[in-house]
Parts: sequence; C-alpha cells; structure tokens
Amino acid sequence: MKKKHGKKEHSHKDKGPREDGRKLSRVITGKVDMKSSGSAYIISPESEHDVFIPKEKTNHALHGDIVKVSIKESANRNRPEGRILSVVERIKTSYSGTVALFKGYAFVTPDNTKMPIDIFVAGDKLNHAQDGQKVVVNITGWSENENHPEGEITHVLGSPGEHFAEMNSIMEEYELAPDFPAHVKKFAADMPKQITAEEIKNRRDFRPITTFTIDPVDAKDFDDAISVRKLENGNWEIGVHIADVSHYVTEGSMVDVEATERATSVYLVDRVIPMLPESLSNDACSLNPNEDKLCFSAVFEITPEAQVLNHWVGKTVIDSDRRFNYEEVQEIIEGKADKLSAEILTLNTIARKLREERIKKGSIPFEKTETKFKLDEKGNPVNVFFLEPSESHQLIEDFMLLANRTVAEIMGKIPGSVFVYRVHDVPDDEKLKKFSEFLGKSGIMQNFNRTKNLAASFNALLKDARKKPYENIINLLAIRTMAKAFYTTKNIGHYGLGFHYYTHFTSPIRRYPDLLVHRILFDHIRNKQNQPDRTALEERCKYCSEMERKAEQAERASVKFKQVQYMEMHREGVYDGTISGATESGIFVELDSNKCEGFVRARDIEGDYYYYDETTYTLRGKRTGNKFQLGQKVKVRVKKTDLIKKQIDFELVEDKG
Repeated sequence: MKKKHGKKEHSHKDKGPREDGRKLSRVITGKVDMKSSGSAYIISPESEHDVFIPKEKTNHALHGDIVKVSIKESANRNRPEGRILSVVERIKTSYSGTVALFKGYAFVTPDNTKMPIDIFVAGDKLNHAQDGQKVVVNITGWSENENHPEGEITHVLGSPGEHFAEMNSIMEEYELAPDFPAHVKKFAADMPKQITAEEIKNRRDFRPITTFTIDPVDAKDFDDAISVRKLENGNWEIGVHIADVSHYVTEGSMVDVEATERATSVYLVDRVIPMLPESLSNDACSLNPNEDKLCFSAVFEITPEAQVLNHWVGKTVIDSDRRFNYEEVQEIIEGKADKLSAEILTLNTIARKLREERIKKGSIPFEKTETKFKLDEKGNPVNVFFLEPSESHQLIEDFMLLANRTVAEIMGKIPGSVFVYRVHDVPDDEKLKKFSEFLGKSGIMQNFNRTKNLAASFNALLKDARKKPYENIINLLAIRTMAKAFYTTKNIGHYGLGFHYYTHFTSPIRRYPDLLVHRILFDHIRNKQNQPDRTALEERCKYCSEMERKAEQAERASVKFKQVQYMEMHREGVYDGTISGATESGIFVELDSNKCEGFVRARDIEGDYYYYDETTYTLRGKRTGNKFQLGQKVKVRVKKTDLIKKQIDFELVEDKG
C-alpha cells in the first residue's frame, strides 16, 4: 500500500487544433479535479481561473492526473472551458472498491467518488474475488475507444461494512503503508542508541532541572517536554525540549528516505500509522520518563508577567521526571494537590498571559472538538465521546507556539536564508462577504467588520458565540472563510495566529517538516555556510502539505465510517440535532449527543417545495416560507445508513421548519 509513483502516458493523441470549426487558443498543463458527475476542473498556475472540462471531453483522464488542456478562445474569462488533449502523467492507478461478477468478467466500482468510472476486470484477473467483496484493483491500461479502463484485482479485503475490510480500504485508497519494509525496520532497530559521555559533553545538560511531559492518555510517543525553574532574579527559566530526531535520522539514510515518503503520521480511529519505525518513535526518540534523552531545545527567560526577556536555542540532554496526561494536569489546575502543583500552576499562569497577549495582537482562537470512539475487540464502536480542548491543552499549545515562532524569527531575520515556514494567508474576500451577510441576515451579528481589524471582529464574534446554540456553526463557518495553512520557503506570515514568522519545530517524530527545520537550524547554529537548495526545498514543502491533506482526509474517512457504523447499531429512537449545512438538495444535521452527521433530503420534507438561499445558508419553503437554517435545532430519526458510501440519511420528525 505504499505510495505509487505516477507514470507517463502517451496513448492519448492530440486531436488537432480545431473543434466544431472553432479555433482553439492556448494550451496549458494542469491537475485534474474530477467530480462525481464525470466532469472535471483543471487547476493550473497558467490559468487565473479553474478550467471546466465537460464529461465527454475528459479524454480518459482521472482525478489527480497531470494533463494538457486546450482552452476555447471564446470561453468566458471567469469560467474558461476546454478539453483534455492528453494525459502527461497518470498519478493514481490503484483503487479500492466493490466487485460485481458477471460471466467471464467483472466490474469494480471504486469507493472514491472522484473516480466515477467502473474498472473492467477480465475473468483471469479476478484473484479469487467473490461477488460483492471489497477489493483492490490496479489499472493496467485503457484502450482509446473503450469507455472503461482495464485492471486486475491485486488484493481481496473482505466483505463490505466489516471493520478490517473498510479500514484496509481506507488505507489503500489514501495510499497509506500500515507497516515498514523489513530492511527499514532492521536498520532502525540496529541503529546505535546508546548516549555517550562525549555526546552529553557537547550539549547543555538539563537533567538536574524539573522536567515533565504532558500528552494524551493513550499517547505512545512523547516528542516534547517542559522544564521549569525559578531564577535568582525572580524570573522563570522555561525550556521547551523537543526530541532530537535529527540525531538518529540522518539525511539520506534508509529511515530518512521512508520518512520523506510518508511525511506525516496518520491517526485513524483504530490505529496510528507512524512516520518513523516504533524502535525510534516509541523508544529512542520518545521522551520517556526517567531516561536520559537527547533534545533540541528552545529555552526562555520569562518574567512572572509573561514578558520574554531572552532565549537560547540548541542541543540538550534531559531526564523527564514524570509523564503527565492532560486530565491529570487539568485536575491540578482546578485545585488537586500534587508534588509538582507549583510548577504546573506557574506554567499555566504564564501561558494564560501569553495567550491573552497573542489574542490581543490578532491571534484567532478557534476551538475544535475531537470525536473519539471506544471500540470492541472486533473494531465495532460501542461508545462515542468527545475531546474538548481544556486549559491543560492550551498550556502546552502556548509554549509550543512560542518555540515555533522563536525558531522562525531566528531564521527569518537572517538575510538570504532558506527555511521552511508554516504560513497562513489572509481570508478570501468573497467568502468573508458571504459570511458577513449571513451573520447580519440571521441576526447573530449586525456589525461584523470585514475591512478594518478583521481579527478583532472574529475574536469578538467567537467570544459572543461561546456556549450559545450556534457556537459550533459559527466556528465551522468562520474556519471555512480561512485559507489553508501550508509549508513553503516563502514567508508570508501566519494570519490565524497573528505571527509574522512561524514554523513547525515541535513534532519531528510525526511531521517531516519539523525534521527539516531541525537540520537547517542546526546548520545555522554550527555556522555552516551551505544553504539548502530553495527549489528542491520548496518541492519538499509542497509534498509535505499534500501528504498532510491526504492524512486529514483519511482520518475523516475513518471517523465517518465509525459514525455510520455506530448509527446503524442505534437506528431506533428520535435524536436532537443541529443543522450544520444546507444545499439545494437538502440539509445536513449533526446529532447533539454524538456529533454524527447525516443528510435530510429536501424532497423528503413534507408540506412544501423547498429552495436554497445561499446568502443565508437556508432551505426555504416556496409556499409557506418555512425555513431550515444553520444552527437551527431539529429532531430526526435514522432513515438509512450506507457503510460503503459512509453516508447517513435522516428524516425529520418535526418538519414544519
């Protein structure tokens, strides 16, 4: 299930410069964004707008492919249209799906909605698959005059809807390798891990200083620790200590090549797919308690009022005194006595002040609720619960943000330096306009200012919405106005955090960009003059951003599958829910008790014909004026669950609007 590299395609010929007698203008190269209907859009830096491709003119291209496209000269500038001339590079050839057997042949229907074409499989390429099973099929060719690509079944996953079949299907769909190649595991296991006296002599020694980790209760790898001690002048020395992965994973080694390919750890509902082999991630690099560990640290002198007076960044050795989980630290914050209460409370007080100052300067504190499942031995969800961010989470977050920002400032202020930044662009103006109109028309906020001091407007809105019925909706819509954060060598700052400089330094066990940051930073500390190649580093940044998106999609797919499975097991009864989205086809409803989201089709709402008002995200009755809008409370029951498509259909119990 390892990532497949794209291959060149030369089978589709350019059919000439004319179509229906019209002259075709320029030819561009771009990436296919396929829709479930079979039509597509081409995303290309050579075109200001995405280029629409009708279904009949996709020319055997598939989602993600790199293609050459001819754009009509007469096309609308704001909505250019064209046709695909050829596939330059086929990006994906392997798909998970369900097989349907016929006499002497079969078709596989892919799970991925962006793959709207069934794949033909000859009778001798079935690999013993049975009708209706989940399989993995590899595309082997696509004849020019055929409507379907040809393929062969490489793996049989099991029956649709079964836990392991569906989880393996998700891993296959997103090209996630659940295990490491044997030679990589052996290389990592055999790596020297003993910390020598010579190595310790070259580092700043924090072993005598109070140090601890704070992580989720089920965490197995600990890549950050905090040290704290009071200085003679009354200030505090606070160290942010990060696992020194670069000491063990050297550039170009077997482990590094594998980590480069993976780029990130992936967290599915039932497993972690790590970026590094466990002998490193859970052992040598992990900051386990009562063990000497090598770190790359950012150490700060901070006043009791949270003013940062100075910092030091360099290689260290630590010995963590204790492994806390977030719940234990939260209990201490709320008053429970502990040997380390004074240290925890001091850190929390300083973190609060850092947070207040950050928000005052424009940082936007979006809150995110994480859905978790308790699974039985067969992987079935027996309970669903939520992780709300507590003050103990914020404590760690604020010191990690301080370290990340400080490292980025050090490198960003060096003239001509080449570095990895984590950037976040300003919100899209058109999305902001729609959001502002929604707030006004729904009566939530009449004076949302999207032109002056936008961050302050967002903060006032989020503060006002706290603990109100529409809080989750406001958070969701506000996040949708935002650009996506990504990695790049070109610093534009981080809008959401309000930082001019920002990077990722604090999680090198699970994020490859952090490992790159450690290497570049250490070269600077050692006064090495060799700069990274900017073009090559930018390509790495782009790849890491893409893999981050893929990991997020896989994680969401696994959560959605468990939600559907859970609701299939709890079909009876009436549920309270909140409208979380609206389209021309109907409304999305999120259940208050378990955050499972399903769809109510407009045609199933009795008593009227409903149309969609996109300015207020509302479904409105044409005759009665009844409306269903974001944040509105409704009662629903389960109408249908589809484990294969990972969809839940609800029906309204009270449908008056």
